Amino acid sequence: MGNTDSKLNFRKAIVQLTQKNQKIDNNDEQFWEQFWQAHQTTLEDVFALVTASEIRQIRNDNPANLATLCYKAVEKLAQAVDSSCRTQADQQCVLNCVRLLVRILPYIFEDDKWRDFFWSSLPAQEQATHGQTVPLAQSLLNAICDLLFCPDFTVTATRRAGPEKAEELANIDSCEYIWEAGVGFAQSPPRNAHMERRRTELLKLLLTCFSEPMYRSPQQSEEPNKWIAYFTSADNRHALPLFTSFLNTVCSYDPVGFGVPYNHLLFADTTEPLVEACLQLLIVTLDHDMVVQHQQQQQEQQQQHQLTHAGGVLVTPYDEGGCGDNLFINYLSRVHRDEDFHFVLRGITRLLNNPLVQNYLPNSTKRLHCHQELLILFWKICDYNKKFLYFVLKSSDVLDILIPILYHLNYSRADQSRVGLMHIGVFILLLLSGERNFGVRLNKAYSATVPMDIPVFTGTHADLLITVFHKIIATGHQRLQPLFDCLLTILVNVSPYLKTLSMVASVKLLHLLEAFSTPWFLLSAPSNHHLVFFLLEIFNNIIQYQFDGNSNLVYTIIRKRHVFHAMANLPTDMAGISKCLSGRKTGSKFNLPRVPQRKQAAAMTSQELPSAQVPDEYAEEEDEDEDDEGADVDIGRMDKEATAEEDLESETESHERSQLGDTQLDPVAALTAQPAEPGTLKTSLLETPDIGQMTEREQAHPNEKTDLTPFDKSPVGSPRAAGAKSTSPTLSRDDQTRLSVAHRSSIRMVPGDGDRWTPTPEWIVSWRSKLPLQTIMRLLQVLVPQVEKICIDKGLTDESEILKFLQHGTLVGLLPVPHPILIRKYQANSGTTAWFRTYIWGVIYLRNVEPAIWYDTEVKLFEIQRV
Repeated sequence: MGNTDSKLNFRKAIVQLTQKNQKIDNNDEQFWEQFWQAHQTTLEDVFALVTASEIRQIRNDNPANLATLCYKAVEKLAQAVDSSCRTQADQQCVLNCVRLLVRILPYIFEDDKWRDFFWSSLPAQEQATHGQTVPLAQSLLNAICDLLFCPDFTVTATRRAGPEKAEELANIDSCEYIWEAGVGFAQSPPRNAHMERRRTELLKLLLTCFSEPMYRSPQQSEEPNKWIAYFTSADNRHALPLFTSFLNTVCSYDPVGFGVPYNHLLFADTTEPLVEACLQLLIVTLDHDMVVQHQQQQQEQQQQHQLTHAGGVLVTPYDEGGCGDNLFINYLSRVHRDEDFHFVLRGITRLLNNPLVQNYLPNSTKRLHCHQELLILFWKICDYNKKFLYFVLKSSDVLDILIPILYHLNYSRADQSRVGLMHIGVFILLLLSGERNFGVRLNKAYSATVPMDIPVFTGTHADLLITVFHKIIATGHQRLQPLFDCLLTILVNVSPYLKTLSMVASVKLLHLLEAFSTPWFLLSAPSNHHLVFFLLEIFNNIIQYQFDGNSNLVYTIIRKRHVFHAMANLPTDMAGISKCLSGRKTGSKFNLPRVPQRKQAAAMTSQELPSAQVPDEYAEEEDEDEDDEGADVDIGRMDKEATAEEDLESETESHERSQLGDTQLDPVAALTAQPAEPGTLKTSLLETPDIGQMTEREQAHPNEKTDLTPFDKSPVGSPRAAGAKSTSPTLSRDDQTRLSVAHRSSIRMVPGDGDRWTPTPEWIVSWRSKLPLQTIMRLLQVLVPQVEKICIDKGLTDESEILKFLQHGTLVGLLPVPHPILIRKYQANSGTTAWFRTYIWGVIYLRNVEPAIWYDTEVKLFEIQRV
């Protein structure tokens, strides 16, 4: 009953603050104490009792009251540190202040006029220290950091022989109180649920303090974040123990525990919210790279100085003057022991693989939802610590990262609200693919332990990679089109090292080439032909460097030779161009060229080879061509057909299944990619940077001479040359005509709204002559007559004999001189930095829903949209 009365008093006090022109006296302690003394309101209670409109009303009509409330709350936290927060009353007072500040801070950041409020000083301090003042934000951060290592409040006390021996909080050595064993700390302190809850609440307040960039536009988001700058600077004496506590808490967490089924339904897990808060704080603090920003600012300042050389004094921002390096990035980059790398990698892979774990009892194991934050953390560690990246690639452990990434890419491909997750997964694979070891590791055999709605195959992790990428391109959401360049670049990077591709993967690669080389598609936008260049480079790398083991791919190339001949003979006259584009009407449907079906003929003609066991999904496409030629797109029907591809079982799959017995998981029972539920919240993202900005070309063997083709030298997004009539070098998402993707393995192409681009003969000639077709044409020239002769002589109707012939064949001395292997390595750039910042805060906004800290505030960094 007493708590109900105190909540009522708390509510009355809030109402009193809102009354217009009624300034409450700073010294009226009895009034201010109502906010943090004598009541136990949870964070959810505070959000219910203090409404958004009331906070805005106090801010706009009674700014002095809001300022005093913040001063008093911070002062209370500082006093709790001074008294070492030993009593129950002190601890409850701290929690009440923390909850109130979490509620209020977003509305202070929301208003530009209040932006610098926390970087002013306490009135009491000004009187006491005669002008030597500490900003309010520093006082708040110091208090929070001290309280995170407070014995008997957030950590277990270690040394105590009696009350008089208790340590003063201000003098404590927090390195002795790191929360978990792991990097730089060997002891594992006893777990205490109450302390974990308190840590989580303090970390929520820290995250709220750091969220100021949410209220800046994307252009302003590059400005230094003073909160993070101070928190990660040498001025914060707890920087090292905080960093290690965050990292160790995340990497030592095991959601399964002792493996008791349904334990997460019987007991509240206080560790998971703590792990999520640590994870979010890590990615936010590691995103604030002040060295890079400082260099950028220096360049800008030099330019300004040259422009306005009038003797004016430049005022340096707070963190440039005093804070220096980000110690979190510094510490992360200096981790070097193999056992530390093993601990971090094992922790991240354990948590990433959690949603993939299969068991016989449904929902018996705890499912985590922090995979996006984990992927960002993995990206940041690889980016700042190259030794860790090499450690990951040193063994097959990298495949434990690859499989969950491919699982999430495959499962999220149809969901608009998961476009950001798709990007981070692809960016990580692009980073890994720049290293030779990644391509080599992909040759390890894959056994289907994870349920995915993909064709069953016997093969390697490379086959899995290609099959999932094909799924994304063929049946993914339309907003994934900017990622096509990245997906193919990854395959180009690994292709020289792929020893054996399965028939399924080979057919998928040829299917992509067939789609992207359709004349209509090639001529619809100035950058579409780059996708064909990437695919031809993949085939050339495999033929030149891994011919011996890739009879499946060679056979598929021979069967689809008409695709390569059609590319070499692409029309370059206006009449031919007009004919290619004549079918392009808004709403028309353009299917892939037909794929020849299996013929049971006694003997093969020179034009017909035995069909490989090609998935029936292609037969389905051929039927559609005949039925629906020239028909308009029926969006509703496309949606109904969304699962058609998933229900089909190819001959290849049947063949593989018969060999494997029942050991494989049934893909129909697997989770299928579903579109987002209507009404799902999502946050907007910045434009995906061009692949040309994101990568730089390197030779795998630098001592060889190489001639980079013009295609290699320029960004993939830029139209090149003679007749290109494009208004801008990089097309916007609205104007770019790429694939409009339906739920099928057939890629359907629909012109974009801003379809204003017209190809010219000069433009086609400028790139057609550079198509790297020589190696493939030479292969066809040598092998097609031999294969046809075998078919006629032996009367073959099955491809197994031909595959056997190709396995033992050789092209040594017959192919052109092998080209140097070119790797496109990821390079840091301002585009991806800005993209990551927007994405990180979007993830944090959507994941903090109990309570929704930033909901209903005027966020500017991104838009909140409903699917």
